[in-house]
Amino acid sequence: MSIITIAEIGINHNGDMSICKKLIDVAVNAGCDVVKFQKRDINKVYSQEFLDSHRESPWGTTQREQKAGLELGEDEYKEIDKYCKDKCIEWFASAWDLNSQKFLQQFDCKYNKVASAMIVYEDLLKMIAEEGKHTFISTGMTTYDDIQKAVDIFTEKNCPFELMHTVSTYPMKDENANLNMIKVLREKYQCNVGYSGHEVGLAVSYAAAALGISSLERHITLDRSMYGSDQAASVEPAGFQLLIGGIRKIENSMGDGIKRILDDEWPIAKKLREHIDWFGKSGEPQGND
Repeated sequence: MSIITIAEIGINHNGDMSICKKLIDVAVNAGCDVVKFQKRDINKVYSQEFLDSHRESPWGTTQREQKAGLELGEDEYKEIDKYCKDKCIEWFASAWDLNSQKFLQQFDCKYNKVASAMIVYEDLLKMIAEEGKHTFISTGMTTYDDIQKAVDIFTEKNCPFELMHTVSTYPMKDENANLNMIKVLREKYQCNVGYSGHEVGLAVSYAAAALGISSLERHITLDRSMYGSDQAASVEPAGFQLLIGGIRKIENSMGDGIKRILDDEWPIAKKLREHIDWFGKSGEPQGND
């Protein structure tokens, strides 16, 4: 089974469709399988008091202006839908509220996503599970009980899903990755497990791939110095191309776990073992089992 590679654009487009399309191109050029966004109804996700509070940003001086500036509307998502179809790449988004999930239902996306922050939002999980689409469920900031409740909802609705091991810090320190959780989650919940990474660099993601993940999600950006809270934990274009190429090499190198002497090894073995009694009377190699 090939690892599903997900380029998390999220809100790194900064509300700019030209940046958005460039990021989609980055994913396409790297050979990535799918791009992902985030959708919020800011009036549902945040309190009015919070939205009215002060925050300096390129869009103004309040949290409301900043949050609104990062959101894309229906026209923009229709443009994304068309652009991705033209580029032959799948797209989907993680909704942070019921209104946003309803909004996304108008598009024929192949996948759904439960963000780590939303895994405890049971009404949202039930709405997503009702759609019956393959769903990636991130597990940052959770307990085993939180994860079990989510698994139960999707199991009861007979909705295909996989968990994603996640640490919700931005950027994540390598020593906090706890990649051994991938095996723990797989065994405990008897399902496929992916990895959603927020680290700087590629090494941790390569290690996750070698542990048999079913999906890999990384944030991408045009430049890590750009405005935005997720930019520092994102991968730039050249690095993302290396990442996807490396992941495919790791997949191809894992093999089937069966010990055998390869055809290309026989002449080398014969040459290097010529001085020992390794070949039988018939001249055929012995003990290849």
